[in-house]
Amino acid sequence: MLKIDLNSDLAEGFGDYVSGDDAQMLKIVTSANVACGFHAGDPEIMANTFRIAKENGVAVGAHPGFPDLWGFGRRRMEITPDELYADTIYQIGAIAGAADPASAARHLLEVVAIARRARPDAAGARR
Repeated sequence: MLKIDLNSDLAEGFGDYVSGDDAQMLKIVTSANVACGFHAGDPEIMANTFRIAKENGVAVGAHPGFPDLWGFGRRRMEITPDELYADTIYQIGAIAGAADPASAARHLLEVVAIARRARPDAAGARR
């Protein structure tokens, strides 16, 4: 029997900017390419997209881009092959963290500004 993979680029908003209805798309696609944060996407949107994809049995993959949020990754950038490799690996790491934060790293040491913010805010520290 012939099977067709219906695929879509998702998680392409950032902050308050919403791009498309990912929750609805994840009800009909069989796989999704999740923006990794350089050309689109942010940590909350990526994590939410992974959660909804899992609920719907949708396979997910990384969708890295150039570090060009304003140009949506479409502007030509003069970067070296080493920079392109490092940028891609960095974005794959971001996706891995959004997909399963418990196994993305062996340990975590937040910057002082985050520690100062979390200390007086018990809910923020537990999150």
